[in-house]
Amino acid sequence: MPARSDIRARVGAGETLFGAFVGLGAPPAAEIVGRAGFDWAIVDLEHGFGTESELLAHLHALEATGTAALVRPQSTERLRIGRALDLGAAGVMVPRLETPDEVREAVSYLRFPPAGVRGVALLTRGGGLGQIAHAEVAGINDGTVGIFQVESGRAVENASEIARIDGVDVLFVGPADLSHSMGIPGQFAAPAFRDALSAVVAACETAGKAAGILLYGTAALRDHLELGFRFVGLGSDAGWVGDGARAAVAAAAGMRETSAARTRETSAAGE
Repeated sequence: MPARSDIRARVGAGETLFGAFVGLGAPPAAEIVGRAGFDWAIVDLEHGFGTESELLAHLHALEATGTAALVRPQSTERLRIGRALDLGAAGVMVPRLETPDEVREAVSYLRFPPAGVRGVALLTRGGGLGQIAHAEVAGINDGTVGIFQVESGRAVENASEIARIDGVDVLFVGPADLSHSMGIPGQFAAPAFRDALSAVVAACETAGKAAGILLYGTAALRDHLELGFRFVGLGSDAGWVGDGARAAVAAAAGMRETSAARTRETSAAGE
């Protein structure tokens, strides 16, 4: 059975939690991320290289580290959300929703009846592999964290109502999508974008929920913590591989140029 994560309880208790996105499609990369000490990691099936067929191996890899194993499914369909939970995800990040009605419907996919419409299959990992009685199923509902993305201006406008929905634990800003939706692509310091962030944080604080966001490194972390974000993604496995590779090449190129310059100086001195 998958280890029962306490991630939803920690979110509800107001902890500041740091996480990462896992998108390379490689379970060893997921384990490396988990062993780094993150509170949570999201296996990204929406934009990542992996597919649902590799998801179980990713969940095993993360669970072995103690990092909460979450999933962003490839779509918001009931079966895709239910499949991630059946395989043992501690929670789901749901993308691309904008209205309270859409979010209420998606929340129902996270919950077994009567609280929702998730199919009851207790032989799955998420259902306890046959070791949980029907009377205990409500406890699974209580431990499943629901993370709903804010990726458009319309979602920002509806943030207050969405945050008040039972089962919405985190409103998570996707900065790239939101900035493009607002017509200010990548302008994360623009006043309008900052106003949108403040609106999401205010909605969450009023409803007693957590505001989340993906950052591209730690340079902006303090600023966003001061804004009120407390479910913060610090990057991704793919991003860190790229950053490390580029840094190594840049360092080596610099040394090569220095070495070549010294060689030229030595040659010139000997002439």
